[in-house]
Parts: sequence; C-alpha cells; structure tokens
Amino acid sequence: MNEPRIRLLRAQLQDIERAAEAAYPEEACGLLVGRSQPGGAWQVSAVEASTNVAEPPRTRRFEVDPKLRLRLERELRDCPDSVVGVYHSHPNGSAAPSETDISMIFEPEMVWLITAVADGKAGATKAYKPTEDGSAFRLLGLDLGSEEA
Repeated sequence: MNEPRIRLLRAQLQDIERAAEAAYPEEACGLLVGRSQPGGAWQVSAVEASTNVAEPPRTRRFEVDPKLRLRLERELRDCPDSVVGVYHSHPNGSAAPSETDISMIFEPEMVWLITAVADGKAGATKAYKPTEDGSAFRLLGLDLGSEEA
C-alpha cells in the first residue's frame, strides 16, 4: 500500500519558510489550498499566510485568523479546490507535532505542515495527518515539485 503523500511546489515551501523566519521568535501560520487525490494524496495549489491571532505569547501556539478561512471558503465555493490543511512553525523546536498541536486537532481531515525554525532560520518541514480519532498525528510523505501541476 502506498504511503499517503502531500505534494507542493518548491516555491510554496519557500513561502512557508520565509513566513516562519519573518515571524520568529513567534509561530507563523497559514492555510493550504488544494485538493485530495486518489490513493490518499493531496495536491497543494496555494499557500495562504495568516496573521497569528493566538493570545500572547505566540512562541508556542498559533491560531489562523478566522477571517482568512471564511474568505477562502467563499472564494473556493465553486472551485474544485478547498482548504485542505494548515501550516505553522515551531520556533527553536522540531518539525514534529507538540502536545499543544495534538490538543488543537479539530478537523482530522486536514493536513498539517510544521516547519522547524532555529535562531531565525527555517529548517526541516514535515507533513502530518491527524488520526481519525484526533488523538495523534501520523507522518506523511512530502513531495516537492518545481513546476505547476
């Protein structure tokens, strides 16, 4: 059986990394727009940065601006794409889900990208999918393309 995967463009990952570096030492966050594909894969078509509206301190928590989510849901209403995931950074942490992340699983169908940032420089980014019961995350494959899909 094939491992579930998420695919995005190298330029989209670079946008996420730049946002993570710019937000440091706070967490950056945003939404992933795209579509699910056969075999449990996801194709990202756009990365939408959000203001982190979590209560301070934002060094260990994030909250995507609900206005961004609502705007995207309206814009995508008649499109094949939808909001398929969220991304955020872990300042001076790893690219692995934290206990705080696990407590924030409200939509188990969403993909999560987490970028580690050390001393203001983006490092590894990993993709995760919550388990069906929302109690944990499982690692996904992450494919980077160089051109539009």
